[in-house]
Amino acid sequence: MLFWHLGATIAFIRYAFRDPAMDLRFLAVGAVVSDLIDLPMGIVLWASFETPRLVAHSLILPAVAMVVILLATGRGDRRKRWMLVAVGMLLHLALDGMWRSGETLWWPFLGWEFTGTGFATYGAYVRDLMADPLMWLGEVVGLAYVALLWRRSGLSSPEARSRFLRTGVVSGGID
Repeated sequence: MLFWHLGATIAFIRYAFRDPAMDLRFLAVGAVVSDLIDLPMGIVLWASFETPRLVAHSLILPAVAMVVILLATGRGDRRKRWMLVAVGMLLHLALDGMWRSGETLWWPFLGWEFTGTGFATYGAYVRDLMADPLMWLGEVVGLAYVALLWRRSGLSSPEARSRFLRTGVVSGGID
């Protein structure tokens, strides 16, 4: 669910923090990094865990990321940018509804197991996921917000895109 995570995370955090200078590149990385880490591992280790949600879908990874960021950065813009990665990771867990998967969310504090999907193969899991209308609704909502932000920020302009790629900042208002 790429667009659900990108769109919903950026919309929520922009609205909550109302910081027009926020570096959305770092937030976007945080919004998807859990899936980038866990999905390949989950596919390879499906026979063992029967889930694509492993360590990166637990609270331990964003907590460790926050501690590392706090220790490795001084106060200021650098810390502010990097902390957006950890914030994006935490919001990813909320958007995935990880509270319903306690063994995974609280891993390793509740044990070394992860909450399984109940599907014997990754292919069966994907087929079920692709048939889920809520998954598609989330993708449409996320894509709609990304498209709205693109339009309001004038990212069709090469100058605006160049500025965004350099700074992570968009010019569109926060509504």
